[in-house]
This record gives sequence, C-alpha cells and structure tokens, in this order.
Amino acid sequence: MTRLFLIALLIVALGPVFTGAAQAADGKALFGFYCAQCHGTEGEGDGPNVTGDFPVDPRNFTETAEMEKISDADIRNVIIDGGPIADKSPMMPPWGKTLTDAEIEALVGYLRQLCNCTGKTG
Repeated sequence: MTRLFLIALLIVALGPVFTGAAQAADGKALFGFYCAQCHGTEGEGDGPNVTGDFPVDPRNFTETAEMEKISDADIRNVIIDGGPIADKSPMMPPWGKTLTDAEIEALVGYLRQLCNCTGKTG
C-alpha cells in the first residue's frame, strides 16, 4: 500500500513537468489548428483563407527582418487581444479566452522558430 501511495505521489508531483514539456512542444500543432488558415502551414501568410478578396495580408512569420522588430510581448498581446491591440486588422481574432498561458507561450516560441529570430527586447 505504501509503495502504491509513493508511486501515485510521484506521478502527481511530476505531472506538471511532463505536461509543461508537452505543451511547449505543441506550438507547431497549435499553430496548425489556430493560425495556419490565414498565416499558412509554413507561416508565410498564404493560408487557404487568403484569397484574392481577402481584405488584408496576414503576417509572414518567416520574414526575419520584420519579426526582429517585434517583441515577444507584442506577439503575446496580439494572440491574446487580436489585431486591433497593435493597430492591425480585426481579421486577426483574439485567442486570450481560448488558449491557456502555456499554449500562448508555445505559439510565441514557435513563431520565433519560424522567423529564426529573437525579436526586440521589451
């Protein structure tokens, strides 16, 4: 009985560690589900929703020079509150009530992988 209790305690104690790692690794999957329709599967702003009559050009996350101008906080704010928070299009919806903080961080990390950059500090 004590052995079973210790195993259960260990699982409960380490659960957040494994869950956090899994969520951090999920940035690409989250992007594919929430973002790729407009930003494209490779993040180039050419998703299937972007047709000739689409009113805006979604950001191309692979443009390193442009992405270097944006801080992680800027990206986080747009994910949470949508495009208008950064004077961008309202076509970019707010995901703050849909995504967890960990999922938002995973997306920010994945966008940094796409641009191969770190962005401005602050």
